[in-house]
Parts: sequence; structure tokens; C-alpha cells
Amino acid sequence: MSLIIEYRATEEAIKELQVRLEKLSGNEALVKEMEFEKKLRVLMSEYGKHLGDIIAIFDPDYLKKRGVEPAKTRAPRVVKIYRNPNTGEHVETKGGNHKVLKEWKTEYGQDVVESWRTQ
Repeated sequence: MSLIIEYRATEEAIKELQVRLEKLSGNEALVKEMEFEKKLRVLMSEYGKHLGDIIAIFDPDYLKKRGVEPAKTRAPRVVKIYRNPNTGEHVETKGGNHKVLKEWKTEYGQDVVESWRTQ
């Protein structure tokens, strides 16, 4: 397609959209709705609320109806401290994927290493 044809098509689309915009701007229902939205946003910022908070107030089951479950937050992991009585070395970890801890478990066994746990 030549640029002149694309230009004229875009110009025509702009004219159609301007006519549509003028019709909407004169619509009293739209003006009221826009005023309501503006006042609601001011009120939400005044009270430090978000749209999700407002929806939860007026329709607590909204997310369930839409099939969306709220994100479940996981409790933070506890730091576990292991002290090797043979070497005096200690390991602090939040999970069981620690290199030294794995070595100890292979060398001494799971139950023995767990008995070294101080916290």
C-alpha cells in the first residue's frame, strides 16, 4: 500500500473518531460517570485504598466468582543451626540444600546430623 493511501485512510479514521468523541463528550451519562470516577479516585487516595480494597468491601466474593484465588503467602523459613561436635564447625541454613550439610548427612547419616541441630 502506498503511503498516500495509508495517510488518507488514517486521516479518515481520525475524522470518524473525532465525530464519535464529540458525540460522547456531549453525553450527560458519560459526564456523570467521569465525575464519579474522579471523586472516587480522590476519596481512595485520601484513605489510602486501592481498587481491590474497594471491590473487597462491596463484593467480598468477587475473586471467587471470577475463579481467581488470592495469592497465599508462605511463612518465612526458620533459620536452622547445626553444630558438628567432631569439628566444631557450624552451619546456618533456611533449607536443606546446604553443601556442607549434605556432606555431613552422607558421612554421618540424616538422624545423627539432625541431632546436632541447636535451633
